Amino acid sequence: MRALSIAATGMLAQQTNVEVIANNLANMNTTGYKAQRAAFQDLLYQNIQQAGAQSSDTGTLLPSGIQLGTGVRTAAVYRMTKAGNMQNTSNPYDVAVNGSGFFRIQMPDGTDAYTRDGNFQLSPEGQLVTQQGYVVQPGIAIPATATAVTINTQGQVQAAMPGQIALQLVGQFELTRFPNEAGLSAMGDNLYSETTSSGGPQAGVPGSTGYGTIQQYFLETSNVDAVSEITSLIAAQRAYEMNSKVVTSADQMMAETAKLGA
Repeated sequence: MRALSIAATGMLAQQTNVEVIANNLANMNTTGYKAQRAAFQDLLYQNIQQAGAQSSDTGTLLPSGIQLGTGVRTAAVYRMTKAGNMQNTSNPYDVAVNGSGFFRIQMPDGTDAYTRDGNFQLSPEGQLVTQQGYVVQPGIAIPATATAVTINTQGQVQAAMPGQIALQLVGQFELTRFPNEAGLSAMGDNLYSETTSSGGPQAGVPGSTGYGTIQQYFLETSNVDAVSEITSLIAAQRAYEMNSKVVTSADQMMAETAKLGA
């Protein structure tokens, strides 16, 4: 009975859907997190009668035919790149991207990773680093004698030095864009890596054409919509229940059939 296997594919698909929603809800308070959505596709069809086939020797044709589906599968889990809200932290080393672009991070093995999480700190050498200690590129070092640090919307990092009236330029943030941001691979720790699907990185100065600006004292919150996620969770749960009901009904029908042969 096809209904058993079809319903099983539906239950597996909705299980994946619930797992994606659960991960979104778990990361509601993760800085810079981008919500994900599961997309589904129907499986191959069995052609019992082909539409347009000749149905008689006089040349009449079947107007629709008979096609029976075999279920559903998860086609993709894609990332929604909509920006989150801005949250004021009053920390001078917290920065958010208002618009397009990622911060470039140097990993311990020398490769580059990318993030929207601007919760930066200082290393023992005075360099701006992530919470894991990875250096923000290009390297920005804050002098140990600096009394205050200002980061403008174009990403220029300026430090107030003792005995100096003018601010001293000590670094410049850069942002990186990708032709297909949804194609980036999530690495964990709020980091992403380049893939063939994302396209090559395109570096630029904050505030230039196509790039966002830098907001000091702010962090970008998650773009997870709790109401939408809960609604999707209820719908996924109901779909799972309906598929499990199909399994129960198919089992009962097979039991009745078995009684006929007894």
